[in-house]
Amino acid sequence: MTTGPGPHTRLAGGLLLWYGVLGGAVAWAAHLLVAWPLDELTCAAGRERVSAVPLWLAVWLAVVIPGLVTVGSLLVATLVWRRTARASSAGAEDRAVGRSRMLAVVGVWANLLFLTIIVLGGVAVLVFPPCQR
Repeated sequence: MTTGPGPHTRLAGGLLLWYGVLGGAVAWAAHLLVAWPLDELTCAAGRERVSAVPLWLAVWLAVVIPGLVTVGSLLVATLVWRRTARASSAGAEDRAVGRSRMLAVVGVWANLLFLTIIVLGGVAVLVFPPCQR
């Protein structure tokens, strides 16, 4: 006789699965809304610092932090995919397991796409000198 997971385990697993599926998209949106406007608005104001932080460091952080969040989301999606594959091979054909497996596959591919976009966008922001006119 097997027992199902408790409500806390289900909640943690559900939140982790959604982080694996949507984490890259949210990180990319944050990168898009912070990196380019930070560079443009700071230069338009005629400054090269954001508060006490140099502009290049602030832009670098606006690229690296979303990239790390996306890598974490990719790892979570991969972990969910591997665990659901193990459950499927053990004979646990359940609709919830199949649904989680499909979401994990979507998460893996979406996170790879968003990671590529963040890296390429980061290269574009970081290669050009700030406030280039």
